Amino acid sequence: MSRAKSQPDNRSITSGSDFLQLDIADAPAGGRSGWLAERLRHAIADGRLPVGSRLPASRVLAAELRVSRGVVTEAYQRLTEDGHVAGRGRGGTVVVAAPPTAPGPPPPPRQAAPAAVFGAEPDAGVFDALRAARARIDLSPGVPDLAAFPRTAWLRAERTVLASLSASDLGYGDPRGAPALRRAVAVWLARTRGFRADPDEVLIVAGVAQALGLLARALRVDGVTEIAVEDPGSLGARQHLWHSGFTTPPVPVDGHGVVVEELRACGAPVVLLTPAHQFPTGVVLGGERRRELMRWAGAGGLVVEDDYDAEHRYDRPPVPALRAVLPEEVCYTGSVSKLLAPALRVGWVVAPSRYRDALIEAKRFADLGNAVLPQLVLAELMESGQLERQLRFLRRRHHRRRDAMIAAIRTHLPDATVHGAAAGLHLMITFTGGPPDTDLAAAALSRGVKTQPLSWHRTTPGPPGLVLGYAASTPTDIAAGVATLAAARRAMTTRAASTPPPGPPSSPGPPRHDHPRAAYRAVPRSPSGGSCGRGGAAPSVMSP
Repeated sequence: MSRAKSQPDNRSITSGSDFLQLDIADAPAGGRSGWLAERLRHAIADGRLPVGSRLPASRVLAAELRVSRGVVTEAYQRLTEDGHVAGRGRGGTVVVAAPPTAPGPPPPPRQAAPAAVFGAEPDAGVFDALRAARARIDLSPGVPDLAAFPRTAWLRAERTVLASLSASDLGYGDPRGAPALRRAVAVWLARTRGFRADPDEVLIVAGVAQALGLLARALRVDGVTEIAVEDPGSLGARQHLWHSGFTTPPVPVDGHGVVVEELRACGAPVVLLTPAHQFPTGVVLGGERRRELMRWAGAGGLVVEDDYDAEHRYDRPPVPALRAVLPEEVCYTGSVSKLLAPALRVGWVVAPSRYRDALIEAKRFADLGNAVLPQLVLAELMESGQLERQLRFLRRRHHRRRDAMIAAIRTHLPDATVHGAAAGLHLMITFTGGPPDTDLAAAALSRGVKTQPLSWHRTTPGPPGLVLGYAASTPTDIAAGVATLAAARRAMTTRAASTPPPGPPSSPGPPRHDHPRAAYRAVPRSPSGGSCGRGGAAPSVMSP
């Protein structure tokens, strides 16, 4: 007889379990074991208890359901006789087979066709759609070598942290970030980026994306509505700024970096830059341009410095961060997304003193601060020297992959111009003619190779091109991917040559201004007209 039956009825005492939301009150009188076995059988069939999962110990489940242990052991025995579970001694009772009526695997998620990904103005979900698209070879930019994540070192650092962690350390943390990580980041920036920061100046955030969102709140309070951006420049960064309600006037980039004269003519009080390794061109902001930028910032401008992959350099000396020379005019942002993994969602901001308190307040009300345990593990990696060892390892690995991509481009795409090879995790290539780069990217995806068209990252017109990431692919895959790109381009060129010319064009309608980038493309540009840009001409960039 169940012990639960001998107890008086007390509706205030629960008779259920969190496990599968089992409620013994649903069981028929005298049939509890059969009821429990059937509930478990259904859970195995519909995948809530997949093969390999372990059932709760019979004593534990009996206590939660307030029944005798015999009710649970009999239910487990029935499942054992059916062949659905097996006892593994200290390993517990494990699901080993699903009933024959178990549903099949869920259908794969719907994939957007290549033409759908690249056929229209890129919207807020375009990067999600591209990441979800299936491909044999992924040459997308901005992806580090995720296979090289230092799992052993991370686990070792995690054990070290947990061994010394007090109970109070598991409570709510400082919204600015764990003190240990802020100290480690300050040392890291001094060693690798050439500027000193007090740990109290460092704010830990969930990547550069969150840093832009927090800064946007502070700037809105100051009445800022425009943030100038590089052209070409990151579409993703512009999308984050658009989401925060900012307009993003484009400023051209040439072989020496952002054209400061155009920035000054633009009139925007803030500019977002990638000065150490401009995305996507790869140019470095030159010395004279830095001095011009200092004069612009000294007159009241603010620079948001995105130092997104400055550590990855191969053929040139290190370039110090702008923050080193403009501490009160630069809001510096960085992260470990390109050094370890984007999934960690750990980055930092070192802001001018006038914005520091506003950023801390915005972070506090955004999420009360990053998760503490990953911060402490990262701090241990930094303090132990493991992160520097990982960086040296990645430089050698990425160097070989970059060389493999350049060699493949020379072999298969000899008419392409390569830009930005001295550092970073990607190359930009441009062509003097040929099909639109969005069509080329779509054709490549249909053949199993994923990349991004350069036009996604442009605001003003320019030659077609691609932005090719090499960090996450092996040299063999890189060579095969570039060969596939070349084959797709040849096929498109052949089709274009055999297609008769179209009839006379119809009259174009008025320009559409329903998208931030479309609005800027429709505005005539001249240095004297107060609008950023130079007549729509393609920015020149430096080749390796």
